Amino acid sequence: MSDRLPGSVLFCCTMNSVRSPMAEGMLKALYPKQVFVDSVGVRQQKVDPLAVEVMDEIGIDISKHRSKTFDDLEDSSFDLIVSLSPEAQHTAVDMTRTMACDVEFWNTFDPSIVEGTREQRLAAFREVRDTLQKRIRERFSRRPVMPG
Repeated sequence: MSDRLPGSVLFCCTMNSVRSPMAEGMLKALYPKQVFVDSVGVRQQKVDPLAVEVMDEIGIDISKHRSKTFDDLEDSSFDLIVSLSPEAQHTAVDMTRTMACDVEFWNTFDPSIVEGTREQRLAAFREVRDTLQKRIRERFSRRPVMPG
């Protein structure tokens, strides 16, 4: 793991309505000025209210997030692209064929497909939130370099 933070990170998933907005919000909260963070989807759909609710529980507001697609990106130059769904991974790999950019695939469950009671659905969203939060902290935490 590199001690250096990427200067810019793009999170992508299928709809840019749950997983990638959550991840974007978390990394922005962790490094508000040090890292440029954005998110997109292969297709776009309005941010899911349950995603907004579970993020609010940890003090991160994604209610103003506006869903967008890869085609909506003003700048496609990123140091790192993290794809959270297989469909987004394919699109990210295609997009980066001609650029120097790292692409990581973090296959993340889509909680919006869970059916059941409101509590069961919220539990699925919380599980995804907590999984992403742990992964983001592990991947982007800066560790001091230990003398050899």
